[in-house]
Amino acid sequence: MQIGLFHRQALAGILGLACAWGCDQPGASPPEPPAPAVAASLEPVKAQPATIAKSAPAAETDPPRQTKTATQGEPEMSTSPKPLKFPVQKSDAEWQALLTPEEYRITRLKGTERAFTGAYWNTKLAGTYQCVCCGRKLFVSDAKFDSGCGWPSFFRAIDEDAIVTQEDRSIPPPRVEIMCSNCGSHLGHVFEDGPPPTGLRFCVNSASVRLVPREAAEPDPN
Repeated sequence: MQIGLFHRQALAGILGLACAWGCDQPGASPPEPPAPAVAASLEPVKAQPATIAKSAPAAETDPPRQTKTATQGEPEMSTSPKPLKFPVQKSDAEWQALLTPEEYRITRLKGTERAFTGAYWNTKLAGTYQCVCCGRKLFVSDAKFDSGCGWPSFFRAIDEDAIVTQEDRSIPPPRVEIMCSNCGSHLGHVFEDGPPPTGLRFCVNSASVRLVPREAAEPDPN
């Protein structure tokens, strides 16, 4: 009886030691059930119905500013101005039949004769300078002056309707082209470096005009 009791006590001690050793090893025994508060936090989250947030109205912005273009205000400068309309109109063939090759090149193709080579750059003969293409009176010798540039120069036209102008950007810097108002013949250019009273210099190709000498004054009948 005493031996049996001893064996039962020894076996219980061994089992107790085994249980204590096993509980120190990770994963050796199932974890204790979580506390109620922890357990509640591990429950799956129930999906909430989606709500559509109303977006705030977009802030009003100023309309884009319009930049100034060629169609607003002053026209844009152009190297190819629109052709002007003139009372006298002829075909190229008609102009070539009427003019010499040099006159056609200068008046109809906007050419330029070499300085100090034209017929009238240094002439002092009194008279009226007419358009070589249509005969329109353009300048008088009284307004001619020696500019030293090598082309006939005048400080005014014969009247305010004789000449039309347009910008010429064919070569820099931009210049102001002068043309016969009757047929559009290219005459030359006008500059703001002339003498008083106008301060203008109408620089004209000799080949674009024809000088008609002034007739002798008729004697006074009295």
